[in-house]
Amino acid sequence: MRHRDQIVLLVSVGLGSWLGMQLVHETGHVIGAWVTGAHVDRVVLNPLTISRTDVSRNTAPLVVVWAGPVFGALAPVLIWLIATVARSGAFLFRFFAGFCLVANGLYLAVGSFDRVGDCGEILRHGSPMWSLWLFGLVTVPAGVLLWHGQGERFGFGAANGQVNRAAAHGALLACLALLVLGFFVGGE
Repeated sequence: MRHRDQIVLLVSVGLGSWLGMQLVHETGHVIGAWVTGAHVDRVVLNPLTISRTDVSRNTAPLVVVWAGPVFGALAPVLIWLIATVARSGAFLFRFFAGFCLVANGLYLAVGSFDRVGDCGEILRHGSPMWSLWLFGLVTVPAGVLLWHGQGERFGFGAANGQVNRAAAHGALLACLALLVLGFFVGGE
């Protein structure tokens, strides 16, 4: 029974973190667009594709494109800090914050070489390549640091497969909600 809860927790947190990271990242682009007066044409969160935000009348493309990874890295850290103060599922939010820091950091640092997605836009609009590397250099280690020492909460080591059942089921519900949201936002 306890290993089943561990599997539910691991799968839900893994998939949920990916879907949640895409949601927060795209929310950053949307906020950047709104702040600069650009028009958001479409947001795609479909879990069967890579997320994206299509923007038109974009007079500040660097702000809009940087807003995705910056908000996508910082907002989950803020959510984790709030959860820590509220003492509500903080370890799950800590993992998610670490995931978002690592994912956004690797996306920019590694993607800079092939100019993939946002990386190409950032470089095309004048940011130097080293700025993408610096972003990754700061965020990736910070994310790994947040993950450090969290194994027992996920049933590893001395926990021997035992996890908080409520956390496992909460993570499953959150993951399912993100899946449903993804199929309804932007289709494809």
